[in-house]
Amino acid sequence: MSDFKTAFYGTFYSLMSWKQLTEFWVRVDPQAGWHLYAIGEPVPTAPASAEEVSRFVQEVDALLRRDHKEDYCAIVYADNLEKPTLIKIYDPNNLGVSCGSSKNPPLPGWVMSVMPPTEMQPKGIIPAGRQRWWQSLFA
Repeated sequence: MSDFKTAFYGTFYSLMSWKQLTEFWVRVDPQAGWHLYAIGEPVPTAPASAEEVSRFVQEVDALLRRDHKEDYCAIVYADNLEKPTLIKIYDPNNLGVSCGSSKNPPLPGWVMSVMPPTEMQPKGIIPAGRQRWWQSLFA
């Protein structure tokens, strides 16, 4: 198994509240060399720029708050809540059982990783609207 997949299937901590998520984003250093990966899209070949990371965080935060109609977050997970190096962001429109209690939990919609990710295949079809949203971020 690759180093990325070993880390991907390791221990993660959930950001349970919207307040925790807001505080967490402040600790994500946009200049840390993040690879931004949408599951089902081509794997990034290089880290995103600090500007791209900042834009992604802003846009994905807005998407999560708009589409996850709950009074809690619990769909963003990080390997370390203080100094993250791997972040899984679940798509509110494809949650299934994301907490890992299922034998076949869905993959996240998006991954932020300081380690180059390896290709992961979604279990279903990625909606065209989500693909357009992702592609518009870097157009």
